[in-house]
Amino acid sequence: MGGVEDEEPALKRMRLSSYNGSSSVECTVGSSSGLMARPLSAEGEDEVIGSTGIIKRREFVRIITKALYSLGYKKSGEHLEEESGIPLQSSVVNVFMQKILDGDWDESLATLNKIGLHDEGIVRAASFLILEQKFFELLDGDKVMDALKTLRTEITQHCVDSTRIRELTSCIVSPSGLNGLSRRELVRVRTRLKLLEELQKLIPPNVMVPEKRLERLVEIALIFQREACMFHNSLDKEISVYSDHHCGKTQIPSRTLQILEAHDDEVWFVQFSHDGKYLASASNDRTAIIWEVDTNGGLSIKHKLCGHQKPVSSASWSPNGQELLTCGVEEAVRRWDVSTGKCLQVYEKNGPGLISCAWLPCGNYILSGLNDKSICMWELDGKEVESWKEEKTLKISDLEITGDGEHIISICKENVILLFNKETNDERFIEEDEIITSFCLSKDSRFLLINLLNQEIHLWNIGDLQLVRKYKSHKRARFVIRSCFGGFRQSFIASGSEDSQVYIWHRNSEDLVDVLPGHSGAVNCVSWNPANPHMLASASDDRTIRIWGLKCLNVKYPNAYSNGNHHSNGGELR
Repeated sequence: MGGVEDEEPALKRMRLSSYNGSSSVECTVGSSSGLMARPLSAEGEDEVIGSTGIIKRREFVRIITKALYSLGYKKSGEHLEEESGIPLQSSVVNVFMQKILDGDWDESLATLNKIGLHDEGIVRAASFLILEQKFFELLDGDKVMDALKTLRTEITQHCVDSTRIRELTSCIVSPSGLNGLSRRELVRVRTRLKLLEELQKLIPPNVMVPEKRLERLVEIALIFQREACMFHNSLDKEISVYSDHHCGKTQIPSRTLQILEAHDDEVWFVQFSHDGKYLASASNDRTAIIWEVDTNGGLSIKHKLCGHQKPVSSASWSPNGQELLTCGVEEAVRRWDVSTGKCLQVYEKNGPGLISCAWLPCGNYILSGLNDKSICMWELDGKEVESWKEEKTLKISDLEITGDGEHIISICKENVILLFNKETNDERFIEEDEIITSFCLSKDSRFLLINLLNQEIHLWNIGDLQLVRKYKSHKRARFVIRSCFGGFRQSFIASGSEDSQVYIWHRNSEDLVDVLPGHSGAVNCVSWNPANPHMLASASDDRTIRIWGLKCLNVKYPNAYSNGNHHSNGGELR
């Protein structure tokens, strides 16, 4: 606005000092409506703006004014109040806020009853917050008797929660205060500005405009646009408020950047490490390979892991990414050092063969499914510490454990997935109408992606055991085909297919986003780099691994090796 820097407006802001230990801060709460030059008429209060006519001008101006003050543009906020004739808040509310920040508790309570609140419940709750702040500040000033009097004669009138009253009483008798905090620490945490924020959550927004309301509205709009964008696969910082957001298909990895050809037979499994720096592959040639991803996105062999006597069906990265498990088909599980390629331990049992492997999130134990339908837990040195029997897994089985380390997930019957609490032995089940061939757990351990014999992929919420989405179009007739979550915020679902292509769906809409040709044999497994949403790997019967990226050349993704937490384990039997 012109003239803001040249002259002070007629309307002066109120300067408020906030008690915060030994320091004070200045806060602008808006101006007194008694000084407004041009108050709007009653008709103006209902005036609307915008092409749809749903935005009330008065509300819109108030939240802009609030945003200006919050951003530190005090003069601009004052000028907007004066020019529009729309006060941010009434003079009574301004006085109320000033009394709070001054610590004038009696006047704060008196003014609270004058600001036009019709809900006695809100008045009572706000009064309690004010008196509680008074109580803590009296304690901080070593005015214990005054604090006790406030508790007995004032707070108890407004608080019906006897537990809270006991907690406040304990602050008087215990030096540790509340929740282990000393009295001084409590006051430092519970500043008067914090009290105002809490009061604003209680008091209706037409009386006190909430903090950061404009920012929240813009965030909601941007999030809605992001979620509605079928191809969104980039950092949020790339979204702009200057225009409606829409990503093109170019954000989806769809171009073969590299073909890895080191295996001598069908490649059955691929999985990126949690930090995206490595890729593990497992093959029918009885080897596994650790591939290293360089800073430019190129992959090269770091170690070829030999020692299995049977085809290697799956692999699992340790939580810290420094070790790798590989599982031979009905054979043994081997643990490898990623830096040296050395085999550190072999896990096996006399009789039954091992068919799957997984790490506990703590990294101190591993799990394995056996072909006698049991699940074993081992210490890293090979000592078996626990075993669960009675149809906990199948001969063709994946194995996962949730991020909290509590629930083991496995296929216990052809069409049933078991969620087994290893601490309480409680069991829950996901039952499908078709035979289950594989599954994958989401990064946040909330969702399970299940591949079925009927060429469908189902997404389940494992919290309430609800089927959420279905994905179709890929081909599966004879082999175990694996799918995965991926992309930015795991917004996409990718899957192999027996027609030699990779299929990608938008997770929420179920729409097929892209189909990637290139392989000459069935695509058995896919893995999306958890640290780079623009990198996807696929493993095929044609003995190759394809690395997919964006069609535009020389694209580098910032922070490509940020830490991830997704644990995707499992076995595959051909």
